Amino acid sequence: MTPAPPRRITRRVTTPSDAPSPAFADLADGFDAPDIQTWARMAQKGLKDRPLDRLTLRTPDGVEIRPLYRAEDVASAAAVRAAPAADRARPWDVRAVVDHPEPAQANRLALEALSMGAHSLLLRLDPTGRDGVAVGGQDDLDRLLADVLLDAAPVALDAGLIGPQAANWLAVAAKGAPNAPLAFDLDPISAFAVSGQTPGAATGHLNAAAQAAARHAGAYPKASLFLASGRFAHEAGGSDAQMLGVALASAVATLRALGDAGLSVTEAAPRIALGLSLDQRFLEGIAVMRAARLCWARLMAAAEIDPAPAARIDVLGSRRMLAARGVHTNLLRQTAAGFAAAAGGCASLTLDSFTRPLGGANALSRRQSLTQQFVLMDEAHLGRVADPAGGAWALESLTDQLARAAWAEFQRIEAEGGLIASLEAGALQDRVKAARDSLLAEIHSGDRPLLGVTLHPQDEAATVVDPRPQYASAAPDIRQAGDDSRGRPLAPIRLDQEAGQ
Repeated sequence: MTPAPPRRITRRVTTPSDAPSPAFADLADGFDAPDIQTWARMAQKGLKDRPLDRLTLRTPDGVEIRPLYRAEDVASAAAVRAAPAADRARPWDVRAVVDHPEPAQANRLALEALSMGAHSLLLRLDPTGRDGVAVGGQDDLDRLLADVLLDAAPVALDAGLIGPQAANWLAVAAKGAPNAPLAFDLDPISAFAVSGQTPGAATGHLNAAAQAAARHAGAYPKASLFLASGRFAHEAGGSDAQMLGVALASAVATLRALGDAGLSVTEAAPRIALGLSLDQRFLEGIAVMRAARLCWARLMAAAEIDPAPAARIDVLGSRRMLAARGVHTNLLRQTAAGFAAAAGGCASLTLDSFTRPLGGANALSRRQSLTQQFVLMDEAHLGRVADPAGGAWALESLTDQLARAAWAEFQRIEAEGGLIASLEAGALQDRVKAARDSLLAEIHSGDRPLLGVTLHPQDEAATVVDPRPQYASAAPDIRQAGDDSRGRPLAPIRLDQEAGQ
């Protein structure tokens, strides 16, 4: 049988008779290639002569995402460039979560993560054992950190309102390693926002955290003292600009508290990290990282800090994006979030277990949360280029718009008396609720499909998760002076649950 001759591929050149209508003429401006005219004509046909604006998306923050960008859409390169990684072989910290309730078992898992290549550890502490390791005193933390070399493996704390006590315990555990790159990551504001209450005044907890940070600042010069986090806004359904605005407001509240504790702005600013969450929207995620850097630079300029410290951004993979149905699709979501964080120049990246919606982690999901990052780092080489999105018209435009929206949110919070006052009054919660309602409306309408949930729904996953044992420790007294602070809690959500799946 004689094979058919190969099909000849030709380039079709448009003629005046089939040129695009004036509504699409701007698509071809500045381009000589005839294919541009063809693409414009095809776009017009696909839209059935409806306006080009139909392809323009608008986020809850009012940020426009257009189908095509040109040089004049970006007045200048907006973002402050991320500095090249000091260590090309390890451009960011691959951070492993440790949250098993029993300290001895948590220690085994921490050593296991380090043996698999993790660069640093994120210790979630909760004396009740419900949401982290049941650490309530020095002995518990010592068991948790047994055989961990603190000067080689950075340790970060996520301790909520027991943060000042946990910082003291960590400082004692690291007393033989004054150059240990610890991350005390004190963050009482996030604990107040999520729970909606504090024993004693929330400002008292912030001041207590600042006093603890000031005590340890000199003894551990390489330690990060505070985490200015906007993650709780994101996890409650808030928008990207709200997350960034909250992080900026948290940084300002922290700088004021550290100033009252005796640290100057110049001393305090380099010891604050920005905490962000990223989901699977990797283009928007890159813009979030770049906008955070731009807003931080503006904040440092307003504080007249010269030279201004570069932004340190610690990224946590979004929990709200994880789904229980088709649980393995969470690996795709986390990889996209990790790509955005790495391309955006994160200092550390933590990807939670993809089985988290099923109640916890198992050996496979713990290993995968590290392996995903090693692939991005060692095979995709994402850390070898500083700010790879720089100069891309679309991302420069997104960065600029998002930074403006974030700064406006920050100014609103400051006008409300600061972040704690805004939370007590419920103003921030109202705006986050509006953003959440808009997000859920897009999911229910099908405009924002959830893979494995609303799009190609999957059966329930059969992954077996290691059960969390009942284990608790005596909690330290954390009450501060003054009346209890109260506000509507910004409880975290999961989008698959909100979608009714």
